[in-house]
Amino acid sequence: MDYIDRFKNKIAVITGGAEGIGKGIALRLGREGATLALFDINNNLLATTVAEMQKEGITARGFVVDISNEEQIVAALQEVDQAWGRLDIMVNAAGIVGPTNTKIVAFPTAAFDTVYAVNLKGAFLITKYSLEMMSKTGKGRLLLISSMAGKEGNPGMVGYTATKAGVIGLIKGVAKEFAKTGITVNGLAPAVIKTSMNDNTSAAQLEYMIGKIPMQRLGTIEEVAAISAYIVSDENSFSTGFIYDISGGRATY
Repeated sequence: MDYIDRFKNKIAVITGGAEGIGKGIALRLGREGATLALFDINNNLLATTVAEMQKEGITARGFVVDISNEEQIVAALQEVDQAWGRLDIMVNAAGIVGPTNTKIVAFPTAAFDTVYAVNLKGAFLITKYSLEMMSKTGKGRLLLISSMAGKEGNPGMVGYTATKAGVIGLIKGVAKEFAKTGITVNGLAPAVIKTSMNDNTSAAQLEYMIGKIPMQRLGTIEEVAAISAYIVSDENSFSTGFIYDISGGRATY
């Protein structure tokens, strides 16, 4: 594939950037010219990913960040500001699944708290401080990765479903707050994508979710990266508060 310089001179932060969807989106943006700051909690994997990208000629730097930790987010974004002076693109792809194939009556409260801390509180914190930073220049693109589970509901994974639904609400409300600025806030709701995250999803849960996809297959990271790149591009200037989907036909509205 031939890549264009769509993101030349753009500073992009991608959370969960060490692997999976986050890494895929980061690679796509980097190959199109973006300078990358990758936030991830996995130090070793982050270092490996950054090295891979640098070997490819992509300008990338890693930051060890737990997105459920407010102080770590603030400190990392301050480093980004000091290094490059602005934030053009933020993609929040960090997230965890939590228990699957587990009815709510058996769902541990502690597990729900853990999923909430990363998926929803983390999205709130990333959104809050990214918008604060983008407001200095009056322009920017913020993309939060939600899920088809949050849009339609998946039984047996109440922590993931509820928090991803919360992310959708966050997007819609905040986008309207910033609609008169040059900053857009959008979401993406993938169906099941082939990533290592699926390793923690029960076979029964995966069978249920794939069964609801008319194309009857998993999506790919490359497909998610392609639509994400458009969403955060300058071309996408009259869309905010919208939840795009990439679902193989599961959602058609």
